[in-house]
Amino acid sequence: MNKYPIFPTFLVIVFVWLCYLSCNQPEENKNTSQKKLHGNAYGETAEFFPSDSVVSKLPFVQAQIETINKILKEPIPIRLFQDSTDNMLKIAQEIALKDPRFLQSVKSPEGKPFRNEIFGVFPARESDYGNRQIGEICKNGGCYRVEMYNYAKNLTTVALVNIPAQQTLSVYNLPYSQPDIPNYLKEIAIKIAIESPEVAKALGGKPIPGAAIMADTKTALNRSRCERSMHLCVSPTFIKGEKALWTIVDLTDFRLVGLRWTFVGDAGPAPAITEKKVQNEMLTECFCKQQTPLDQNGWKMNYMLTSSDGLRISEVTYKGKPVIQSAKLVDWHVSYSNTDGFGYSDAIGCPFFSTAAVVAVEPPKILDLWEGDKKVGFVLSQNFFSEGWPQPCNYNYQQKFEFYDNGRFRVAVASLGRGCGNDGTYRPVTRIAFAGNNLAFHEWSGTDWTKWEKEQYALQKSGTPYTKEGYQYKIGNEGNAFYIEPGKGQFNDGGRGDNAYTYVTVNHLDKDEGESDLVTIGPCCNTDYKQGPEKFIEPNPESLNNVGLVMWYVSQIKNDDTKGKEYCWAESYIKNGTYSTRTYPCFSGPMFIPVHSKQ
Repeated sequence: MNKYPIFPTFLVIVFVWLCYLSCNQPEENKNTSQKKLHGNAYGETAEFFPSDSVVSKLPFVQAQIETINKILKEPIPIRLFQDSTDNMLKIAQEIALKDPRFLQSVKSPEGKPFRNEIFGVFPARESDYGNRQIGEICKNGGCYRVEMYNYAKNLTTVALVNIPAQQTLSVYNLPYSQPDIPNYLKEIAIKIAIESPEVAKALGGKPIPGAAIMADTKTALNRSRCERSMHLCVSPTFIKGEKALWTIVDLTDFRLVGLRWTFVGDAGPAPAITEKKVQNEMLTECFCKQQTPLDQNGWKMNYMLTSSDGLRISEVTYKGKPVIQSAKLVDWHVSYSNTDGFGYSDAIGCPFFSTAAVVAVEPPKILDLWEGDKKVGFVLSQNFFSEGWPQPCNYNYQQKFEFYDNGRFRVAVASLGRGCGNDGTYRPVTRIAFAGNNLAFHEWSGTDWTKWEKEQYALQKSGTPYTKEGYQYKIGNEGNAFYIEPGKGQFNDGGRGDNAYTYVTVNHLDKDEGESDLVTIGPCCNTDYKQGPEKFIEPNPESLNNVGLVMWYVSQIKNDDTKGKEYCWAESYIKNGTYSTRTYPCFSGPMFIPVHSKQ
C-alpha cells in the first residue's frame, strides 16, 4: 500500500510551486499584488512602486549616485556637511573627523565602506552638554554639535567638539535613529516627488515645488523598504481639496516608494504670523542660547528651548530638595493608519539652529494654576506650531509643566490639531530624569507595590490596577518619593486617558542616553512598545537597584473630527466677518504626588 497517496502529494507539489512563484515573481507583479492589499478609508489605492522608476534615471539623481560612489572610494567614506559657509562649522566638522570614536562605525569589520554623511553642525547650547563637566568647558562658547548618519546601519553618531581646545569632548551613538536632514536632501525629496509621474497622475497634474509641505519630516511606510530595511524616508505632502497626498520618498535609494491619501477637511486660510524674524531672534537670544532661572512658590529650576526636544526644565528643586534632573519632550510620533502604517516623526524646538518641523514662535509663559476658584500653583507652558497652522498638514503642540504649592507636579503635552488626517494616533515621547542616585521604581499589583528589578516597560490598559487614589507607580527613595498617577480623564483639561507606555532606564552619568538633545529616536508608526526608549533597555536590561532613574512616558492619543466629539483637532470659523480658530486639545501626562505629603 502506498504510504503517500498521489492526490495529496500532488497538492503539496502545487502548494510549493505557488510559494515559489509568489517569492520569485517579478518586482512589478509583487507591487501589483500589494496594491490590492492596501486600500484606504477613502477608496483610494495605496501604491508601492518598482525601483526602476523614471526618476532614478534623471540627471539630478544620477549626480547624487555618482557623488556617493566617489566618496565610498575615499579613505574616510563620509559626505561632509555642505549647507553652510560658516568657517567655524567646517572647523568643528574637521575636529570630529580626527577622533577615532567618531569614525568607529564608518566601515564594516572587514573594512568595507558604509555610506555616511554629516547631516548637521550646530553651535552647542546648554541642552547639548549632557553633564556639568562639559558645561564648564563650553560655558565661554566655542563648542559645536556634529551629527552624522550611517545609511547602512541606520545609526546616528553625535560628537560635541570644542574649537579653542581643538578637542572632541564626547561621542555617542544612537542605533536605529535618524537626525534631521540637511536642506539639500529636503530639496531632492521634493524634486523626486514632483518628477514622479505617479504623483502627477494622482493630483491630476504636475505639482509646483512651493506646494510641498512637511518635506523634511521623517516618515515610514509599513512593508516598504522604509520599514523593512530602515531606510531614511521623508514625505513631501500636497493638499488637494479636503485631502492630502503623501508622497513617501526614500532618500537612501532616491526614489518614490508609495502614495497615501488622508482626509484633512477644510480649515480655512492660515493666519499671518507677523514680525516673524523679530520674534525668532528674540526667542533664540533669550530662550534658546541660554537657560532661564525660575524661582516661584518654593520651586526653583532652569528652563530653555532646545533644538529638537521642546521646552526642557532642569535642576528642579522643591523647598531646597532636588526633584528632577531634567525633563523634556523628545518626539511626536504621528501615525495615520494602523494597517498601512504611515505618518510623521516630528521634532519640536527653536526657530534657529534647528531643523525641527514644528517650532516655537512665542516665548514660554508662566501662568497661575487654578483648581476651581483657588490658586494652587503655577504653570510653565510653551506652544510650538507650523507656520501654516491650522491649515491641513500643519501642527500645533503644547507642553506644560504644572507645579503645585503642596509639592505635586505634572508633566503634560497636547496636540492642538489639525494635523494631516482625521484618523491619526499621536504618541508623544516624554523623558523625565529624576534627581538622586539611589532610587527605586514600584508598580501597583492590585494588592501591593512590586519593585522593578531591571529596566523594563509596562502598558496602561483598561484592566490596569490602581490604588484607591488612582496611582499606578511609585518612584524615589525613603527620603524623597512620588506616587505616579497616569491620565485617565480626571485632570479637567479635556484629556480622555493616556493608554501610556512607561519605560524605566538607568540614568547613566558616564554616557549620554538622552540627557543632551536627542535626534528622532523612534519610528512614527509602530503600534507596539517600540517607540524609541526600548533601545536603552534591549537587548540586555540593566539592574535598577540603587541607581539614578529615567522614566519615559509615551501616551497614545487618537484624534477625532466628529462634530461634538472633536479631539486633537482644530477648525476655522467665521467670527465678525473674519476667520478665527477653535482648538480641541488632547492633553496627556502623569501627575507626581509626594508620598509623605497631603494633597
